[in-house]
Amino acid sequence: MKYFVDEKSIVRHIWKNTDCVLLIFAGSAAEFALNKAVDWLYFTGKIPSQPLERLFSTVEYAQKIVFAENDHALATIDSITKIHQNVEKSRGQSIPDWAYRDVLYMLIDYSIRSYELMERKLEIHEKEEIFDVFNRLGLRMGLKNLPNNFNDWSIDRKRHLENDLQKGNFTVHLFEQYKVHLGSTRYFILLHIQRLLVPKFVYNQLFKRSFFPTLFILQLYKKGRAIQLDQLVKSLILPEKYKDELSKIGKFEKIPTQLSHY
Repeated sequence: MKYFVDEKSIVRHIWKNTDCVLLIFAGSAAEFALNKAVDWLYFTGKIPSQPLERLFSTVEYAQKIVFAENDHALATIDSITKIHQNVEKSRGQSIPDWAYRDVLYMLIDYSIRSYELMERKLEIHEKEEIFDVFNRLGLRMGLKNLPNNFNDWSIDRKRHLENDLQKGNFTVHLFEQYKVHLGSTRYFILLHIQRLLVPKFVYNQLFKRSFFPTLFILQLYKKGRAIQLDQLVKSLILPEKYKDELSKIGKFEKIPTQLSHY
């Protein structure tokens, strides 16, 4: 059976790791709040009003692609493309090509950053493998001007960060929504995890220097995984009503065939 992502791929290791998946979206939540195309999130209103629900919906889509047989993965990518086309039609505008690339680049970058933060440094061939998987996703979606290799992506990623990010009213409002839905304590944790995770350019726009020992606490958390204390910590990080959704991350064999709309 042919899969969209090889069964031994580092991409599968990353996307079945609950810690990594949560970090990928923690980083993306910070960066996308700065994106100059963030107004598209506000057109449907679903992400600002239901940020955590959208997180788990996006996880479902991503895992359907990463772990599915090739034809099913391609069908999922096509459904994502169709959803975006319908949003564009409703608004009477097209989402900018660079905005699509920005999201794709975040998936590549935060897949790498999350795994390196939680597990180990990746080899260059593993980074190239991550690039290849998501680049094929972008090509299937019909995205234009995608880089040809990981090195070209690294250069273009830096250019996109510098050109496409700007703190504005939407940024402030989206972070306010994160706080409303997470509560003050969980929001505090989110901010400090984001500080460790995001590129320097993103950090400089969103955060001031902090001397809170986040990295030390993260090291204690990683040691606690040996005796499964991480499960308790994760249950505290997210509100109780998301306990079931959290438990499904990495359980790709149980992903539903019908996925929720953005």
